[in-house]
Amino acid sequence: MKWTKDPQAMLLLSVHGLFILSSALSGTFLNVYLWKSRQDYTMLGWFTIAQQIALGLTFWGAGKWVKEQNKMNALRLGIAVAGLFYLSVLWTGRDAVHYIWPLGLLFGVSLGLFWLAFNVVYFEVSSAENRDWFNGWIGLLGSITGIIGPWLAGWIITLMHGDRGYRFIFTVSMVIFAVTVVLSFFLCKRPVQSDYHWLEGLNRLRKGGLWRYAIWGLAVQGLREGVFSFLITLLVFVATDQESKLGQYALITSAVSLVSYWACGKWFKPKFRKTGMLVGSILMLLVIIPLLFTVNYATLLVLGIGTALVLPLYMMPAISASFDLMGLNQEDVEKRVELVVLRELSLTIGRITGLLVFIVVLTFRQDSLTVTLLLLFLGASPIGSWLFIRKLFPSNGQAT
Repeated sequence: MKWTKDPQAMLLLSVHGLFILSSALSGTFLNVYLWKSRQDYTMLGWFTIAQQIALGLTFWGAGKWVKEQNKMNALRLGIAVAGLFYLSVLWTGRDAVHYIWPLGLLFGVSLGLFWLAFNVVYFEVSSAENRDWFNGWIGLLGSITGIIGPWLAGWIITLMHGDRGYRFIFTVSMVIFAVTVVLSFFLCKRPVQSDYHWLEGLNRLRKGGLWRYAIWGLAVQGLREGVFSFLITLLVFVATDQESKLGQYALITSAVSLVSYWACGKWFKPKFRKTGMLVGSILMLLVIIPLLFTVNYATLLVLGIGTALVLPLYMMPAISASFDLMGLNQEDVEKRVELVVLRELSLTIGRITGLLVFIVVLTFRQDSLTVTLLLLFLGASPIGSWLFIRKLFPSNGQAT
């Protein structure tokens, strides 16, 4: 199947791109907005944990709806709830720090509904042969929106001096989410499947086999993601105290990511997955080392550019490996919703574990060296993830 000749595939990428654009506009500065009300790393850690708890429960609970009913309605509701979240942030204003748990849970529900539906549809319209190519396009769209969104948001917030700028950006995000919901109605309704198996994940873990390696590999991968998802951008703001600098940082790193995802999407082949993932995971750890000497804009830029450059080497094989497992036989294809849920729950458990480590350590010490050592410790998790995920790559290097 050629994606460029499939209108539904291109429309799915468009919906994804708009959702990511809106998230990039506001999401980059959401934690900064909360930080400016209360300078507390652990508060932001709990906010992220609330998101992950809601995301995991939503994935598991909504799996029945997505499999047995209309999965496109779940995708639309996820977008709408994301808009409701930003409306809630606008309504609570600076008091949002007093509602960390309800806001985090609401945000997690929106992410869970959208990404569950999107990942299932993504699996249905792709195959092992074109999945690396499609992952490259997703990375490209993420990089383009990462270039435009944060830089524009940072410039507007600086120009409008603080709260007015934040309120404007959050409002723009709500409008984009509304447009995305409308666009999603042009996506065709996907076929309904058989009954949903609530305990499929436990069954796979108990039976062992390749899925056991996948579960552990995804959980270890999540250790890094949970903390890095908010901490790096926050450190850039703390080091510079300028929203415009944070927007500039996102622009530079996303521009590098754009080139690297384009290159990997064009030349990265299934036979390179095992080696590419290992090289990427090692380099992702090495670029953290400059922070041991000093945490400033320059060293954070080294981290950001270095990560953006090598992340596709790690992420494209990691994503493709787990999705390829879902298509090994007809039974797995029929249980694709349960397997998508299992994949996301594995990542969520890893993210929550990493966040809990972060919170426990910073409860006692919050100096820059402690934060950097935590980044090094959690930043090594991709290497641990590779030790499990490599088992999913056949010896001939081709897609499973």
